[in-house]
Amino acid sequence: MVKVMDNDIISDEMWRAIVLCDASYDGKFYYAVKTTGIYCRPSCKSRVPSRANVKVFANGEQAAAEQFRPCKRCKPDGGRMPTEEWVALIADEIEKKYAEPLTLTSLSDRFHASPFHLQRMFKKLKGVSPAEYVTIVRIEKAKELLAGTNLSVSEVGLAVGIGNAAHFSTQFASHAGMTPSHFRKTKRNTDERANKGG
Repeated sequence: MVKVMDNDIISDEMWRAIVLCDASYDGKFYYAVKTTGIYCRPSCKSRVPSRANVKVFANGEQAAAEQFRPCKRCKPDGGRMPTEEWVALIADEIEKKYAEPLTLTSLSDRFHASPFHLQRMFKKLKGVSPAEYVTIVRIEKAKELLAGTNLSVSEVGLAVGIGNAAHFSTQFASHAGMTPSHFRKTKRNTDERANKGG
């Protein structure tokens, strides 16, 4: 648990959260930049300030009491981040960690929302559920690996987070319209023809 003991002492954990714009720390602490007079959530996408100019607070009220103004970008005084930005952060998390076991529960824990709310908002803005988005990202990454490496089909499945080879082949075929082996063969034949033609 992150604790703010002194406004001028920023732990390495807090600094890392600020640098990485880590949404999992939102609500655990806020930071203000002395040179701009503005305070933000840890997940704010603004330019990373100099560590020497940063003060940390347990809540937004403390920052406001010291005359810091809320950031217009991350809206730390509004309780919730704008939904579009919040969903974009979730999608970004999926794109970075697609090989890990990602579930609706783990995502809702990380992004501080009920599974129902996260599912509803994500689907509303992205057109697919978080689980479907995970699968889409995994299949796109698998296509890259099948086309660009000599990894076996089961190794590709494992690399994108689908450990069961049969399940990987089934999911791949339902999204790509062909088996992983057929995709690799077709892609390589197409590339060879393109190279010969060039």
